[in-house]
This record gives sequence, structure tokens and C-alpha cells, in this order.
Amino acid sequence: MTVLKKLFWLGTGLIALLLVNCESNKVAQNWHKGNLHTHSLWSDGDDFPEMIIQWYKDNDYQFIALSDHNTIADSEFWYEIKERELKNKTLEQYQNRFGDWVETKIDSTKTLVRLKTFEEYRSKLEVLDSFLVIKSEEVTSSFENKPIHINVTNIQEKIDPIRGKSVLEVMQRTIDAVHEERKRLNIPMFAHINHPNFGYGISTEDLKQLNGERFFEVYNGHPAVNNEGDDTHVDTETMWDLINIHYHKEGKPLMFGIATDDSHNYHSFSSNRSNTGRGWVMVNSKKLDAEHLISAMESGAFYASSGVYLKNVFANQNEIGIAVDPEAGVRYEIIFIGYQKGAEEAVELKKVQGTTASYAYQKEDVFVRVKINSDAKKDNPIIEGETKKAWTQPVLVQ
Repeated sequence: MTVLKKLFWLGTGLIALLLVNCESNKVAQNWHKGNLHTHSLWSDGDDFPEMIIQWYKDNDYQFIALSDHNTIADSEFWYEIKERELKNKTLEQYQNRFGDWVETKIDSTKTLVRLKTFEEYRSKLEVLDSFLVIKSEEVTSSFENKPIHINVTNIQEKIDPIRGKSVLEVMQRTIDAVHEERKRLNIPMFAHINHPNFGYGISTEDLKQLNGERFFEVYNGHPAVNNEGDDTHVDTETMWDLINIHYHKEGKPLMFGIATDDSHNYHSFSSNRSNTGRGWVMVNSKKLDAEHLISAMESGAFYASSGVYLKNVFANQNEIGIAVDPEAGVRYEIIFIGYQKGAEEAVELKKVQGTTASYAYQKEDVFVRVKINSDAKKDNPIIEGETKKAWTQPVLVQ
């Protein structure tokens, strides 16, 4: 058995172990809410890191990663206040919230503010066992004007943009660099492919050919990323299933789906702005630290959400099931989606109207995941009429 196949079956076993029925096994599920794709003034966001982190902290998130483009915020950087910041009162709000912590200086006619480093803002805002700040970078590359953006969660040393002779080569070399750093430093970290339909830069075929990648964004809250696809490009959810069908045939571990904000804009909120609170992951982990969160996510013990919360997700050798944590007056639809032997695409296996449902595996099932729809409209959608959803990870049926 190849190393990839060993990892494949090991990962599946961990899913069955970690996503257990808390009612029948008396094991509590410890859900931690977090966003792994966020931007600040260190790159192209429009607010200070502490202000952004404080928003997530105040809005019941348990972890956050500022993933600025091609930086890990570890140098001295004096940011020049521009017209945009004056209009948004960005500095004034920062000073009101953090007082003497804020460092400014006047250079000729310019006002400069020192951006705090990762270690500074982490130590200022992190709370043991309550709120975690994770080091991250969005390694931002391209090939022939096709954007190739890959987040690295819990990165320790900056990875420079990587060149290559194709989109696939750029992605693969970036992923290989992440694995090399992880092995060399013996620190858990992982890459995830960002918004493949942004500029339609990354195709399903590109993603099928990757080795060693486990995560991609099935939902991204930026209005320009084309989650829904178009007449000539599939949506990211369909892409997800096609990738996993190919991975299964090749003996590779299945790809997991992440939801993120990809937030850049913190002063104005509308469908054409990349705002906070649109997408996140809920991770079932006993402890709130990077090591445990990454271990849980690599085993598939998490779900992606654009607004729906789950009480319980369970999977064992016989079935998979869901219990929604419902909002008052909201209707839910639980859809079991799977790939079956001999098929070319994933299909709907079962649909239930309500807040709880389970699906017993059939002998032809290969892998099964769950999508939860609702009729609750998102408060700040990126597309008209967008409703809240959630997606569990695919479980391999043995």
C-alpha cells in the first residue's frame, strides 16, 4: 500500500473516530468558530490588525488568522495615513479603542502609524483557552495573469511567491514548500487553495492533479470570486465533488471544503464589499490551540458555514447524521450527497426537511457528505437572495 493510500485510510478512520454521535456515545462535541482568510493594512485590507481581530473576538469567534498577501507581519512597517483612512476615521477609531498602544509620527506633512507585528497583536488580543490568533500568509502568485492564491495556516517562516511553467506547477511547488517547512520545523501547518474561480485562474483539472493538498475554499465571502461559476465554469461545490472522485480513483486523501470571509473592508458594508461574518469553519477540537485545531481539520472533524450552525455531526461505519442548531422560524433542508461506484459525478442520495436527519450507507456508496440549506436570508449577502448554508466534510464509506 502506498503512503498516500495509508494516509487516505488513516484519515477516514479519524473522521469516524472524531465525528461521533454525542447522544449515543456520550462524547461532547467542542465546536470552535474561526475564520482563516482575512486582510489588514499589512496588505490590502482597510483597517489595523487589532481592530479586525477585536471585531472577530466581539462576535463570538474563537480563532482568527490574518492572512495578508506575501507577508507574515514580522518587520517594522510605518503605514502612511491616506485620504481613505481620513474618510473612514480609521486612525481615530484605532486610537479611541487602543489608546497609548497606538504609535504615530509626523514625517513632513504625512501622518505615519506603526503597524504592530504578529507577535505584538497576538499577545495583545489572544486569550488562553478562549480566543486564538493564528499566524498565516496568503502566498500570492500568478501564471499568465491567472491569480494563484494559497493560504498557509500556522506558517512560521514567510514563503515568497513561487514561479512555474503552469498554474499546476505554481500550486504544487507552493504546497511542497509548505510541507518542507512543516517537516523541517516540526510544527503543524497546512495550505488551502483560495477562491479557485477568482479570475477563473484555477481549474478543476488543475486541482485534480495536485499531490498533498487537503483543503480548498468551497465558499468565499468576497463578491468577486464567483463561487457560483458561470455558463462555462462549474461552481465550487461541483468542483469539490469532481476533485474527490478523481482523488478516490487515484488513491489520494479526499479534499476538504473550507468557508471564509476573505475580508478586506471594515468601514462600509454592502454586497460589493468583502466584509466580515460571511463564511467560517466550525472545528470539533478538545483544545483551542493551533496543534489541536489543525489535527482536527486534517481528520475532517469540522464543517464549513455561511450561516447555519450544527449541534451535532456524526459518522460511523453504518451511517452519517446531522442535527441542526436552528434559528427560530427558519426552515432547513438536509441533503446527503454522495459518489457511488461506477458513476461519473456525485448525486443526491436523500433529502430531508427538518433539523435532524441520518443516512444509512448503501453498498454502492463510495463517499458521502451533507449540505444543509435554509430559507434564512443572509444579512449582508454577496449575491441577491443568498441564504445561509453549511457543508460537512466527505466521509469515505468503507
